[in-house]
Amino acid sequence: MGTIGVWQIVIVVLLLVLLFGRGKISELMGDVAKGIKSFKKGMSDDQADASEPVKSIEHDEAAEPEKTTKSSGGSKAKAS
Repeated sequence: MGTIGVWQIVIVVLLLVLLFGRGKISELMGDVAKGIKSFKKGMSDDQADASEPVKSIEHDEAAEPEKTTKSSGGSKAKAS
């Protein structure tokens, strides 16, 4: 019972052909092929996008606005 023989495979294939017919099986295999082709196309599109150089923005340090320091609001003096 551990191995699958040729006769078992033949019986399973015959049952599939009887249940679904040749047309359905060939249609299903065509759909699988279309899915694989679209997957490969999507992967190649992703690789093409990744191969484009990344544009960087150069900035001038003199043009940066002055940095302001925030005062801590934790120690406020109360006038009595």
